[in-house]
Amino acid sequence: MAAHVGRIERLVLVALILGAASAAPTTKAQSLAGGTTRELGLSNYSALAGLTADDVIARMLERNRLRNEQLRRYSAVRTYEIRNPEGKLAAQALVRVEYQAPDKKTFNKTSEKGSGLVRHLVFDRLMQSEGETSSGREHHDSAITTTNYTFKVVGEEEVGSYLCFVLEATPKRKDKYLFEGKIWIDAEDFAIVRIAGHPAKKPSFWINRADFVRQYQRIAGFWLPLRDETSVEVKMYGRRAFTVDHQQYVINPDGPLQGSNGDTRGNILVAPSATLRP
Repeated sequence: MAAHVGRIERLVLVALILGAASAAPTTKAQSLAGGTTRELGLSNYSALAGLTADDVIARMLERNRLRNEQLRRYSAVRTYEIRNPEGKLAAQALVRVEYQAPDKKTFNKTSEKGSGLVRHLVFDRLMQSEGETSSGREHHDSAITTTNYTFKVVGEEEVGSYLCFVLEATPKRKDKYLFEGKIWIDAEDFAIVRIAGHPAKKPSFWINRADFVRQYQRIAGFWLPLRDETSVEVKMYGRRAFTVDHQQYVINPDGPLQGSNGDTRGNILVAPSATLRP
């Protein structure tokens, strides 16, 4: 019995760090990105070379604000997975996410496999936390702004087909919902393409190390999450790899959202949210 309780405690710790890493890189505007006219060509990139880090962030926030206003609704399919260092699957859940402006977000689990304990303590907790954090019921200010971070331009780099400013982000306070790391911002759209780092504050004595990478993709002018990868090392439990793949986006459809057939299979979670958080 004691060993079983200890295992549950360690799984809860994994859920806590995964939740912290998931919350840290998000911003209100980036996850609600909508289509706008691309103002800049890559041939004009040299004209932007004199921008400071705060200039880049200011442009990103303003462009995101404009994009935000155009998102009415969307659906996507997420695949949540946890694997051990050898790649063996511990748990998996396939979830359809639907957002309806201004404040409704729904999670519908369509399939699950692996440990029910892990799915409940990690996947369900993350979905619940996502709704509570965004709606203000469990508010944590983790926005990527100059209020929370000091930024420094450290170069430029191509990420796939995107030419990006690379910014170093240093949190202004020790908070597990903030992160320390780098941000890649597209030089044309001023949208976040990639984030990599670790929580600014160690969330627990039991956590030796936690690192995350979040990638975004541009779909018809919208910048939306593509993949989240979090690697967590827990004392006496080892390293675990947690991933979330975001696929099959349907954005602002005129008719019903793709896959919305009313079949919830008894696994529907509705989270009212003033701020949509990926």
